[in-house]
Amino acid sequence: MLLSNITDSMTGMVPLSVDFDSPEDYFIFIFQILFATATVLVAGTVVIGILATKALRLQNRFIFMLNTSICDTLVGFSVYYLGLFDVQEGYPSRNGTYNVLPSLLGINILTFLFAQFDRYFAVCHPFIYSRFITRHFVIGINLYCWVYSFAHLLARNLLPLSKAIQLYVFSIVFLQLIVFTKVVMTIKLYVIARYQLARDPPSAERESKKESLRIVIFVVISFLVLWCPSFVNIIIRFVAGGGLTFRNEATNLFAILARFNTLCTPSVYIWGSPALREAMLKTVWGRACPRCKRRVESCHGKADTSKSWK
Repeated sequence: MLLSNITDSMTGMVPLSVDFDSPEDYFIFIFQILFATATVLVAGTVVIGILATKALRLQNRFIFMLNTSICDTLVGFSVYYLGLFDVQEGYPSRNGTYNVLPSLLGINILTFLFAQFDRYFAVCHPFIYSRFITRHFVIGINLYCWVYSFAHLLARNLLPLSKAIQLYVFSIVFLQLIVFTKVVMTIKLYVIARYQLARDPPSAERESKKESLRIVIFVVISFLVLWCPSFVNIIIRFVAGGGLTFRNEATNLFAILARFNTLCTPSVYIWGSPALREAMLKTVWGRACPRCKRRVESCHGKADTSKSWK
């Protein structure tokens, strides 16, 4: 494989991420393919379902879901490169993308934070929320996540290496502040919503708030579980000079865990939102499998009939 790598470097091709000298290499390679495909299919169908359904596009919470799902879909496509080829992002970099592909995960982090603030104002200050937090404002916030992340990325690529590393360390510290804020907001949202929603009379708006809060809480919990190991390892590497290092992105267990969040998040959306599942059934799954669509529609019809008899 060494001769193959030398030949690849001479021809300008990027070598593969593993040597295929052991069963573990085959497992890693197959896992990366399956993971990338699953992420693109799950997150991509969420994107199509929201874009093709006007009733979902008009709701602020689904705009946040759309933004994160677009990022998740792009991350899934990026795994076909980061996971299958010998790529090392960061400092030092090898066959990297100037940190363009990893920056997609940063967009998700910012979007999650603003989504939590959105749900906080929707539950705790409904009058202020309905007056000031408009659909155009939410779209602008989501666009800001993209502009900020790529402006930060552009600055890191244009600065000298020493300054770029300092900016990278600053961004890691800033992410820790975001994580701390997310934890505080999640706890506060849970405590407030538990009592406030219990006092509200049964209504469609109440169920919508419960659904969106449940999704936000589960998304944040999965984010913390999957991202914390990577954060801790990066801090140890840059502060204490220790930590674990890996051969490339395909074998970086912490990076794999962080990217796995892009599959968990749209899965939580699908699990927690019946409206999204119905939209995806009509726009994607129903067309791919008409038999499944007829079966689900017949189940809905029976449920409606039973309700009418009651």
